[in-house]
Amino acid sequence: MTVTETKLNGVLIIEPRVFGDARGWFMETYSKIKTPQIECEFVQDNHSYSAQKGTIRGIHFQKPPMEQSKLIRCSRGVIMDYAVDLRPDSPTFKQWISVELSAQNNKQIFIPRGFGHGFISLTDDVEIQYKTDNYYSVECDAAVLWSDPEIGINWGTANPIVSDKDASAPLLKDIIK
Repeated sequence: MTVTETKLNGVLIIEPRVFGDARGWFMETYSKIKTPQIECEFVQDNHSYSAQKGTIRGIHFQKPPMEQSKLIRCSRGVIMDYAVDLRPDSPTFKQWISVELSAQNNKQIFIPRGFGHGFISLTDDVEIQYKTDNYYSVECDAAVLWSDPEIGINWGTANPIVSDKDASAPLLKDIIK
């Protein structure tokens, strides 16, 4: 596995090695031994499906004490994935990075606790799978408005498909003071 650091401390791009032949292919999507930079124990796996191109999910996070680190990959279709630094004491607070994840490029992104996560589907019929190091908690579930101008993500579409929950999420300034 190739592990690449990003400008956001702790956010990593992971590229598994793919072994293929006439029968197909094999890859390890996670190995604790091969990714010692990921210092957490995963406890839950999630699987998400987006039917239409232009679907935005996010910017999601979990509040204390149920924060989550995530290891995300796209197993069908193509997404642009975003990690947003929501740590007020961080020198990169409010900054974000994006990476294209697809079933073809096999890239993954590791997003540690303290970050928001969102993605937009760039094709129809998208599936993502991700591991978390803490369990989902409805009481700690939170989101920042996907179009928050203080964060300034250019999602590449003027008319995205968003859930009611994501459309009514608060601005960052109303959550973190």
